[in-house]
Amino acid sequence: MDQSVASSSSHYISIFTNFPLISSLLAFTIAQFIKFFTSWYKERRWDLKRLVGSGGMPSSHSATVTALALAVGLQEGFGGSHFAIALVLTTIVMYDATGVRLHAGRQAEVLNQIVYELPAEHPLAESRPLRELLGHTPPQVIAGGMLGLSTAVVGYLVILIAK
Repeated sequence: MDQSVASSSSHYISIFTNFPLISSLLAFTIAQFIKFFTSWYKERRWDLKRLVGSGGMPSSHSATVTALALAVGLQEGFGGSHFAIALVLTTIVMYDATGVRLHAGRQAEVLNQIVYELPAEHPLAESRPLRELLGHTPPQVIAGGMLGLSTAVVGYLVILIAK
């Protein structure tokens, strides 16, 4: 087999052993499953949209980027530029979740109420409602961050034990 072909195929396979990627995807998946069950607990109904939707407890965005940043730090070191990039990304995503996206969701709630109260003959009365679950409260973001940290730490410990 040509050496360059073998080398390039091993690069493709290495995506399955990429610790930061696996940690972040696992944290996202766990957060979405938790949301599915917390929404059932709150509303007493199963909502399959919670498996892929945004908003709710815990923040899957926060879990994902926190797991990514910590996994990069654990693997590459906390003094390098890779960790700096991941940490800045994490802070922006978490800030955005509690700021812009949270307030956009609250505005959607108000606008939906206004449209709901319009007379039936108004052209906007039949408008499709805006999505209200866009952002997160600070406790939802903190819970997502803690989930992300836990996921990366457990993954790192598994790797250390396996060696």
